[in-house]
Amino acid sequence: MKNDMLKGRIVKSIVLFALPIMASAALQYSYNLIDNIIVGRYISEDALAAVGGIGPVNNFIIGTALGLTGGFTIPVSQKFGAGDKKAMNLYAGSSILLSAFIGIIIAVLAHLVSNPILRLINTPENIIEMSAAYVNILYFGVPLQMLFNNFTSIARAVGDSKKPTLFIIISVITNLVLDILFVGVFNRGVEGAALATVISYAVAMFFSGIYVLRKQPLLSIKKSDLKPNFKIQWEQLKLGIPVSLQFTITSVGSMILQSAINSFGSTAVAAITAAGRVEQITNIPMSALGVGNSTFVAQNFGAGNYKRIIASVRKILVLDLLISVVCSAVLILAGPYIVRLFIENPSAEIMDYAMQYLFTIGGCYSLVSLLFVFRNTLQGLGYTYANTIAGAGELLGRLLVAYFLTRLFGFVGVCFAGPAAWLLADIPLIILYIRVKNCKLSKL
Repeated sequence: MKNDMLKGRIVKSIVLFALPIMASAALQYSYNLIDNIIVGRYISEDALAAVGGIGPVNNFIIGTALGLTGGFTIPVSQKFGAGDKKAMNLYAGSSILLSAFIGIIIAVLAHLVSNPILRLINTPENIIEMSAAYVNILYFGVPLQMLFNNFTSIARAVGDSKKPTLFIIISVITNLVLDILFVGVFNRGVEGAALATVISYAVAMFFSGIYVLRKQPLLSIKKSDLKPNFKIQWEQLKLGIPVSLQFTITSVGSMILQSAINSFGSTAVAAITAAGRVEQITNIPMSALGVGNSTFVAQNFGAGNYKRIIASVRKILVLDLLISVVCSAVLILAGPYIVRLFIENPSAEIMDYAMQYLFTIGGCYSLVSLLFVFRNTLQGLGYTYANTIAGAGELLGRLLVAYFLTRLFGFVGVCFAGPAAWLLADIPLIILYIRVKNCKLSKL
């Protein structure tokens, strides 16, 4: 049954739409989760640090790529809400062409800059070769991952959040089987884990592409829609670049912070890797609701239903804040047990580092719920420059931590990087949303 976001109960509509996104996010997250668990248990603690330590570099490159697709498909949602199917298919086809072209360019650039960046952020010498080996295979999958993300974004733009989850399930099973085969059986090390991930991206891209181009009943993308249209593509780039810049800017901050973490040695890197994975798990419900609300907002903006937009922000904000309380409890109470999934018989030092991080994050989790709600709402309205503003706030927060708090308080200072980044991103987003609401949304 189709989930109609243009009428009916707001929270029910968004939650039903968000549930498959939560499942998809959990499955996508499992790419790295599976790699980390298998690498940490089958190879070594240093291998886990090598795979985890590339996180900021990976976010810089992959986040930049995927941020673009998030902006490309905003007009698809808006045209769907407005009932303009011809324009909707044109924007969808244009986004596919842009994603393929830019994905290839980013993959080439990624291979050129990844090794210098690993050295720039002071990656420990005992893991830098493994880190480089891992990313230099992983980045062959950038165009595949970008296309897959674009196909799923197109499907969600027209209200379909269920089918993409099925494709991810197939891909994750592929990744798991190949991880065990390449790492556990063939002893291919971190290179095997990276290769398994790239192949799983290809599987996800293939199935989602077939569905969007041939099987999705609300879409009818023709060959003419896949041809270059510079006016349309420039419009999409203007929406996608600010979203991409948000990932780029925050990733720069994360790399600076990673440099500070690396100064504590590979044990601290491994601890942050494991604890960070726990944090990412608890982010999933709030993030999915934010994405769901973004689609809801875009469709209703296209249809001129401004009162539903205002009501959705208020209700989803309350729901996200309640979820953040539950997630905080999970981080603090269940965190130690989840950390042990990644490292067999972790040392007392690793557990101490990990728990300091989880307790600090858990105490400030309401800040991230605000970020997800307001950033995604403004993105759905087409104010994608808000993503860049939020990214600048996050960068400032991580810079303050890296250059001041870590020097004053050591590792404890590192733990406050997330809360500082969230707070400095929330403030401008809330101010901007209030201005948009009062000047535009409240007119009808």
